[in-house]
Amino acid sequence: MDKTILITGGAGFIGSHVVRLFVQKYPNYRIINLDSLTYAGNLENLQDIESAENYTFHKADIRDKDAMDEVFNTYQPDGVIHLAAESHVDRSITDPLAFVYTNVIGTANLLEAAKRIWAGNYEGKRFHHISTDEVFGALGETGFFTEETKYDPHSPYSASKASSDHFVRAYHDTYGLPIVMTNCSNNYGPNHFPEKLIPLCILNILNNKPLPIYGDGKYTRDWLFVVDHARAIDQVFHQAETGTSYNVGGFNEWKNIDLVRELCKQMDTKLGRPPGTSEKLIEFVKDRPGHDLRYAIDANKIKDELGWEPSVTFEEGLSLTIDWFLNNQEWLKQVSSGNYMQYYEDHYSSR
Repeated sequence: MDKTILITGGAGFIGSHVVRLFVQKYPNYRIINLDSLTYAGNLENLQDIESAENYTFHKADIRDKDAMDEVFNTYQPDGVIHLAAESHVDRSITDPLAFVYTNVIGTANLLEAAKRIWAGNYEGKRFHHISTDEVFGALGETGFFTEETKYDPHSPYSASKASSDHFVRAYHDTYGLPIVMTNCSNNYGPNHFPEKLIPLCILNILNNKPLPIYGDGKYTRDWLFVVDHARAIDQVFHQAETGTSYNVGGFNEWKNIDLVRELCKQMDTKLGRPPGTSEKLIEFVKDRPGHDLRYAIDANKIKDELGWEPSVTFEEGLSLTIDWFLNNQEWLKQVSSGNYMQYYEDHYSSR
């Protein structure tokens, strides 16, 4: 194998798409998928590539420093693509320390392990840290986040990711660690865990349950199709200059209420229901604390410098996403019930 690439959080939503892309596109790379298989890590996301010769799954927790040292000693990775994170804002409000331990300490453990194993010999090495646009805070009705926007996190989640970003840059500035960083907007697409807005609404429409919308529904986000995000990670990992960062967005800015209405319209069409049926399920609920009004990414730097741009509009990507969930309702049932967590024991525990 030409290179060994360690991908953390590779059984999660975004991670599984990145792992699949790298396994299939780079047969001469050895891909190590590192995941602790918490509630959002699902190996069923990767059934199609789990027998590939260049793929290995390793169950471990990035919060465990000794375990990370062992992983780096065992596999001697040339590159790290760091996606493992606690990522749900609502969960961070109820349990902020879990986000500190995973997103901050876990990231520091990986940086330490990489620094130790590479021992200053950084030729051909790379540590790619994936972060979020939420570290920048909130926008008014106009303007966009750029790579130069000052950090202003408002939730425990975004604060933990901001801290991890600072640690990554500090390891570059202090030790010369060869890092690159990307900050992405909201992802959506196949395999999305149904605590997030789009898959939750798909699941609830299928079961004729209410569609909960925070506040007045005017919270605005940029939406990025997960397959396009995986492509962006690939390009930044291979093409970006060391020490640089890129914002990755979908050029798809939507208010939550407009997004859900578009989703309802498409679902009614695909399910053969009369127009307006699903929209009747919309229910406005009490807002969450510290809810940022608007995020919007200026992704022109990655477009201009690396030639990346989204392959689909939001309407097209949403249609592909709905089709995937409708065609994989057994997966959705498994995830919703928690039964998917048995997959590791059934398929990997004896390996």
